[in-house]
Amino acid sequence: MVRRFSTTAPESAKALLGERLKFPSGKYAQNRFLKAALTEMLSVFDPSNPKVNGVPTQEILNVYDKWGNGKFGLILTGNVQVSPVHLEAPGNAMIFKEGETPARREAYTKWAQTIKQDGALAVVQLSHGGRQTPITVNTTPFSASDVKLEKEVRFLGFGKPIPLTVEQIKTEVIDRFVYAAKYAYETGFDGVQLHGAHGYLLAQFTSPTTNKRTDQYGGSIANRQRIILEIYEAIRKEIPASTGFLIGLKTNSVEFQSEGTTVDDAIEMCKAYEKIGFDFVELSGGTYEQLAFQHIRDSTRQREAFFLEFAEKIRPVFKNTVVYLTGGFRTVNAMVDAVKTGATQGIGLGRPITAEPDLPKKILEGSVPSAIHDALDQNNFAVSLLASNTQMEQMGRNSFKEAKQDVSYGLSDFSDEETVKRFGKAIEDFIELTRVQASKGVAIPAVITFEGVKV
Repeated sequence: MVRRFSTTAPESAKALLGERLKFPSGKYAQNRFLKAALTEMLSVFDPSNPKVNGVPTQEILNVYDKWGNGKFGLILTGNVQVSPVHLEAPGNAMIFKEGETPARREAYTKWAQTIKQDGALAVVQLSHGGRQTPITVNTTPFSASDVKLEKEVRFLGFGKPIPLTVEQIKTEVIDRFVYAAKYAYETGFDGVQLHGAHGYLLAQFTSPTTNKRTDQYGGSIANRQRIILEIYEAIRKEIPASTGFLIGLKTNSVEFQSEGTTVDDAIEMCKAYEKIGFDFVELSGGTYEQLAFQHIRDSTRQREAFFLEFAEKIRPVFKNTVVYLTGGFRTVNAMVDAVKTGATQGIGLGRPITAEPDLPKKILEGSVPSAIHDALDQNNFAVSLLASNTQMEQMGRNSFKEAKQDVSYGLSDFSDEETVKRFGKAIEDFIELTRVQASKGVAIPAVITFEGVKV
């Protein structure tokens, strides 16, 4: 039997968390739950044939077949890349003009349909890796400036970035985001979310750490966030708000590093996002250099959400834009408290819903008061991420129907200490494989195939 976080859900939980959220463009989310973006790394990746890269596979459709039966209000895809040579990781889904084929369009259409099975809104998270593109994918990635990321991820470093020219900002960034947004609209998605957090390209512009420009895209806060506002306006020229198509943004509430975005910066930027008309903003934090998906102080641990204290300072900025807060929620009590205190309107869930893809449904039915309490090291984000990716791979092995309509069918129970021990050995083997492949300059999706069941 799975182990859960100990708590008793308040009587008001079902009604409060089940409330609809209305977006400025007119659409409603059927409840407050957001399936946050997670990196699946399950799309086509063939270095010898780049034009086919990033096509969503049947495995991804199977994963979202489970979440599509989990009673979310809004479901975000994992970060879909708008450039074929600027990725978060091999195996990312992509939308790019050079790779347009009937197979890609059909896959995205099926993806949207799969997500919306039980009423959730389907939203594509659009991203550009910028300087955080692995060196095996691109040795000279674009960025706001030439500040190199001096860190290895999965034993891979990053190339020296090339600052985008003003012309390239238009052709290589804005135009690509617009193309991808139109593609999402045409294939049946309800909206897009621009990924402006976690150190990816848009955050490389907004952060003083990585933006050393002296032109109209550098210096002041208004200049550093200009690219995001221009992408928004360019999308709206093609897809007006009157269509109901949502445009959201994931943004850092704080970066926790020298010269990084502060909460005061975030407040100023969010004022502009509210004014221009974003439908929703998801607050997060951290970068590759300073990961933030753990508790810095006991005060935040007690209230669960990693960025709650920053969200409380930012939230008053928004009058029309819907606010989601992601990271750390595990109990219904903390979710209800975050909404009641006004820190957020929506509850973003990531790690807990790879262990339990229908957690919102269970909470709204009143059958569980909290998420599964795994036995992994709660302060080791890398291990937690590997476990999450592993469970997504397991989710992808069969469809909802093949899994006998059990969304948790075949998923490893990481609340079981013996399973965690076996997974620890699998991690050791995977790390060695990754190290060897990296030494050969080979890019591989970072997903562990571990136990589980395939029908």
